Amino acid sequence: MPKILIIEDDTAFCQMLQKFLTKHGFAVSTSYSIKEAEEQISTSTFDIILSDVRLPKGNGVTLLPQVKKESPTTQVILMTGYAEVKTAVNAMKKGAFDYISKPFTPEEILSVINNALNVAHTKEETPKKSAPSPKKQEQGSFLVGESERSKKLQQYIDLVAPTNMSVLLTGESGTGKEVTANSIHNASKRKGQPFVAVDCGAIPKEIATSEFFGHVKGSFTGAIEDKKGHFEAANGGTLFLDEVGNLSYEHQVQLLRAIQERKIKRVGSTKEIQLDLRIIAATNENLLEAVEEGSFREDLYHRLNEFSIEVPSLRERREDILLFANYFLDRANADLEKEVLDFSEEAKQILMDYPWPGNLREMKNMIKRAVLFTEGDTVLSSSLAEEVVNGTKGNNAPVFSKSEYEKERILDALKQTNFNKSKAAKLLQITRKTLYNKINQYQLEV
Repeated sequence: MPKILIIEDDTAFCQMLQKFLTKHGFAVSTSYSIKEAEEQISTSTFDIILSDVRLPKGNGVTLLPQVKKESPTTQVILMTGYAEVKTAVNAMKKGAFDYISKPFTPEEILSVINNALNVAHTKEETPKKSAPSPKKQEQGSFLVGESERSKKLQQYIDLVAPTNMSVLLTGESGTGKEVTANSIHNASKRKGQPFVAVDCGAIPKEIATSEFFGHVKGSFTGAIEDKKGHFEAANGGTLFLDEVGNLSYEHQVQLLRAIQERKIKRVGSTKEIQLDLRIIAATNENLLEAVEEGSFREDLYHRLNEFSIEVPSLRERREDILLFANYFLDRANADLEKEVLDFSEEAKQILMDYPWPGNLREMKNMIKRAVLFTEGDTVLSSSLAEEVVNGTKGNNAPVFSKSEYEKERILDALKQTNFNKSKAAKLLQITRKTLYNKINQYQLEV
């Protein structure tokens, strides 16, 4: 059973996280200050340390040297509510495995922990097969819908899974592309081998090469030990590259070379590492448009797109809405330790009428919230979020208004920057490529 130490001064949040991780098969200890943490680290060994960056009388980053000295194989994940890239970069240079920004979802924290454990396990030279991680157990359950679009999706998964072809998953945000990728992995010959998920949009540019390919001790300031990258951690299994369109041009070149040659070198090393892995990539952007604009390499696009699957939106498979709703109801019951049995007829109709702009991710969060607010054994319409109830009125007005609001923000940012797209993108806190896609999507005259 993997051992985790949580270092967090927010008592309520710490206890909630402890309870959640304990339910998912971890042995969890807690500490509310750096002093307490130092005592536990000196007397016990942990597989994972989850530490808040800002703590009373100190900084979570200052613990890294002691952790690496006491237990070099322990992986440190930093939690920050400030999403400071500089802090994350400095921490990773000092040996941290990764960082995660608050607020985060249960799936996100499990994914980061799973990736850290994969790296830790590959460091141990042992013939034993480790038990499936919590992330794999959760993702392994792929719900097949009853609609034609869902059946077609499953047909494509069954068709491509036994092959070694690279797969490009497209579709709106929240449609379940990572779950689809994991389903392909579990139906392939690589089942039982690592499934490593990487959010390309969340990796700071400064450390992307090290994150993908790893580094050797001393290769740069703060590289205090050898580190395996995502490619090496996924060797033998499947590497899932989410939001691949967010990669910089430089890292697209590196990725293309690794896929073509099936070998990599860690940063600072001359030793080549042979690769045997499958690549599954995903994007909610139009990569062909990005190729035409010159922001995404055409040769990389064709390497990733040996077989493409569009994951349909929830609006395109309305026959599955209540099926998915009941699935998420069961999961919410398990997470919240409740026994809500069903939805009222009025609640069902609201679920059916709502346009679900956030797709399955939105439905999952909304139903969990509804279960939390339900006092009896049936979800009533009064337990549903106000935007979901109101979203059934006025011919889906909230979706329309959301688009109008987004268009207004883009036009306002462009006017403020004298139509300088780079400055406008920075003002909107999106990438320049995303801004171009939005301009094309809304057919804005700029």
